[in-house]
Amino acid sequence: MERLTPELVLRAYCLGLFPMAYSRHGPIAWFRPDPRAIFDPQHVHLPRSLRRTIRRGRFRVRVNTQFAAVIHACAERPETWISPEIEHVYTELHALGYAHSVEAYEGEALVGGLYGVAIGGAFMGESMFHRATDASKVCFAFLVERLRERGYLLLDAQYLTDHLARFGAFTVSAAEYERLLARALQMRCRFD
Repeated sequence: MERLTPELVLRAYCLGLFPMAYSRHGPIAWFRPDPRAIFDPQHVHLPRSLRRTIRRGRFRVRVNTQFAAVIHACAERPETWISPEIEHVYTELHALGYAHSVEAYEGEALVGGLYGVAIGGAFMGESMFHRATDASKVCFAFLVERLRERGYLLLDAQYLTDHLARFGAFTVSAAEYERLLARALQMRCRFD
């Protein structure tokens, strides 16, 4: 396989592909799910309990202040597809302005976060973590609001889970995903 680089990852995203390692230290492969899980940023469902948590202001949310810490925390689980090589390349993508993190803090402690890659009007969600209940969900709600405000068309979730479905994720065929992606890539949205 060609060496993983930021440029290769960006080209792959534009074709509907994304990389994952088979384990923390396993080989990296390319994936193109069919069906593909996505969100329409305009129609994400936030449960009432989450809206209450957000109103209470328990967490302070920041963007792009600790990207490396967020991706590392996402990789710190017994089973992970985020290898050191993926961590390195996505941290480079962050330095180039393509990869972004949303972070939740309690006091000064990082207690949750997520990261993904923004290209045009598409945001490819990659992973999230939490060390406090609802911290990653608050980050997700913040992300969705930011995508709405900035006119994003597509939030890619890759694979559908029951958890994502509760927030309004749904599946489309690979062909439909590629049509939506092509439209989104023509847009000029700014994440930050």
